[in-house]
Amino acid sequence: MGNADYVYPSNVECSHRVAIPPPQPFVKSLKYSLKETFFPDDPLRQFKNQPPSRKVILGLQYFLPFLEWAPRYTLEFLKADLIAGITIASLAIPQGISYAKLANLPPILGLYSSFVPPLVYALMGSSRDLAVGTVAVASLLTGAMLGEEVNTLENPKLYLHLAFTATFFSGVFQACLGFLRLGFIVDFLSHATIVGFMAGAATVVCLQQLKGILGLDHFTHGTDLVSVMRSVFSQTHQWRWESGVLGCCFLFFLISTRYFSQRRPKFFWISAMAPLTSVILGSLLVYLTHAEKHGVQVIGELKKGLNPPSFGDLVFVSPYLSVAIKTGIITGVIALAEGIAVGRSFAMFKNYHIDGNKEMIAFGMMNIVGSCTSCYLTTGPFSRSAVNYNAGCKTALSNIVMAMTVMLTLLFLTPLFHYTPLVVLSAIIISAMLGLIDYAAAIHLWKVDKFDFVVCMSAYIGVVFGSVQMGLVIAIAISLLRVLLFIARPRTVVLGNIPNSMIYRNVEQYPYTNNVPGILILQIDAPIYFANSSYLRERIARWIEEEEDRLKSTGETSLQYVILDMGAIGNIDTSGISMMEEVKKIADRRGLKLVLANPGSEVMKKLNKSKFIDNIGQEWIYLTVGEAVGACNYMLETYKPNPMKNEAETRNTV
Repeated sequence: MGNADYVYPSNVECSHRVAIPPPQPFVKSLKYSLKETFFPDDPLRQFKNQPPSRKVILGLQYFLPFLEWAPRYTLEFLKADLIAGITIASLAIPQGISYAKLANLPPILGLYSSFVPPLVYALMGSSRDLAVGTVAVASLLTGAMLGEEVNTLENPKLYLHLAFTATFFSGVFQACLGFLRLGFIVDFLSHATIVGFMAGAATVVCLQQLKGILGLDHFTHGTDLVSVMRSVFSQTHQWRWESGVLGCCFLFFLISTRYFSQRRPKFFWISAMAPLTSVILGSLLVYLTHAEKHGVQVIGELKKGLNPPSFGDLVFVSPYLSVAIKTGIITGVIALAEGIAVGRSFAMFKNYHIDGNKEMIAFGMMNIVGSCTSCYLTTGPFSRSAVNYNAGCKTALSNIVMAMTVMLTLLFLTPLFHYTPLVVLSAIIISAMLGLIDYAAAIHLWKVDKFDFVVCMSAYIGVVFGSVQMGLVIAIAISLLRVLLFIARPRTVVLGNIPNSMIYRNVEQYPYTNNVPGILILQIDAPIYFANSSYLRERIARWIEEEEDRLKSTGETSLQYVILDMGAIGNIDTSGISMMEEVKKIADRRGLKLVLANPGSEVMKKLNKSKFIDNIGQEWIYLTVGEAVGACNYMLETYKPNPMKNEAETRNTV
């Protein structure tokens, strides 16, 4: 029984057959696949049909984007960037000092890291709004991972050198991802993973600041909730009320200014200036009251001068090389994910595009250069970038203005930070971290996708009750498990006919669709690979059994045809082809005819090479489900039920 042997009436006649694409040379197919994998944005498009001199200029502009905007720079832009740069510098200075303490590094490194890396990014970065600097999560992660190998109190010099080395490997890793066009690796950190991880890390960072708020001298090296709470409540006799009152007052001030600025965005500068204001007020208060003699801890002396070179301090020998590489790669991935996400968010607001791979190169180079100039890991923090955006920045020159402001601070103003109380730095960190706990995003995940919410909470719980590394591993593992489940267990649905049309849709989504008597229409919503071929074979066989049982129980027309809608099957491998052959055998044993609808070019090419088309018959492959149903209905109306089918049913009954 086949449609090639009969002449259909005009209403079911197939004017077009499914074409088999012409064979492509292997090299050409491989070249196309590699291009789509590594160059989906076709960055070389701009070089086509250009003279050699123009290609050189375009190449320089690609790696040094400032060459693109610098010739068009105007005085209006300069005014805007000056205001934005000075504003973010007022935030960068106190945050830099605070985050360096969070990483168990000398506070001066926070200022060093706000000087050199922003200069490099201004030359190589493609975002107009990203403000470069240190971030709390990467600082915490650096401190936690390096602290497992080296005690910062017992061997501060080695710890410092390992921080530089980890930053160097972060930069190398980031730059390699960019040069090799492997930016899609960062996409394995899903939105749900980042929301949960950031919230967990922010919670852990806030808990760590209880040491500064309560004025404790000794504190746990663990980052989990249980260790921190045990450390806090086992030292109640050492709590200093002076420090606690001062910390709570400044925390209230910082949170209030941020709330006010959020309610009235035109006053963004109030929350931006609040951290520096807190540092100035706190320093004056300690200096005038001599609070350092009454249990309020202060920063102490900060060395004047610009970044000293540190290339000779990098550690490339065992046994510390492995921990530096591991720390560098993990913190580098986190920094990339945050920096690129922030850059893309603000680019979307201003309707321009940033190249993720180009950003990776810029991040990598600024961290490589930073590691050689006494800086530790930097990226594009959201809080600083948001201030930069709200301040009206026009180009990356705002980063240069910020760097110059920090440079002046390093040269002339560092002695003024001697009396800055550590409790103020703790309050600044807590205030910044509260903004990373995105309750609204978690609630949205719960409403939209429960599995994403599980991923989010797994990351959060892993970080808070385990460690930062554990939370990250758990979240990535669950995300990968979900990807594997999508691949290994694709959806298969039954299609029905929407009344008075030739449209066929999922019967669960459209309950009013009609079943087609004698025909089972199935849709597979994923490519067929070795990972899901066995499942699909068993699932299709079960669909057939369930449909036959349903028809027997209702007394309707027995099943004669199984139509597979292959429109969503983008590709198929040899295991998938074997599965199709087994499905055909299952259909033949039951006396059914297997019909294919809407297979794509890649699928048709492989089915043809494997001789499956000859096996099933070209006449049983249709362009649309509607054509396939029309042909099957014509057969059912014109010819008696398949005797093979009746014989098979009799055998099954016996």
